[in-house]
Amino acid sequence: MKSITIYTQPECPPCEITKMFLKDYGFSFEQKDIKKDPKAMKELTQTYHSYSTPTVVIENEVISGFNLEKLKELLDIEE
Repeated sequence: MKSITIYTQPECPPCEITKMFLKDYGFSFEQKDIKKDPKAMKELTQTYHSYSTPTVVIENEVISGFNLEKLKELLDIEE
């Protein structure tokens, strides 16, 4: 299974939708809250050059914001 990390923050509806989407398809993921974890915020901005949530990292691919088509593509989901 692919490694999935999602960078989130409280009161972020797109973050919740992304997590529900991943759970609905049976994917496990690591969640990092950028408001509670300064290290996660640093990773998000410095490593992945992203400044928005949700940011999803699948293996080495970065998706900033909720992008359903890109998630499906990277996770090999066909409907």
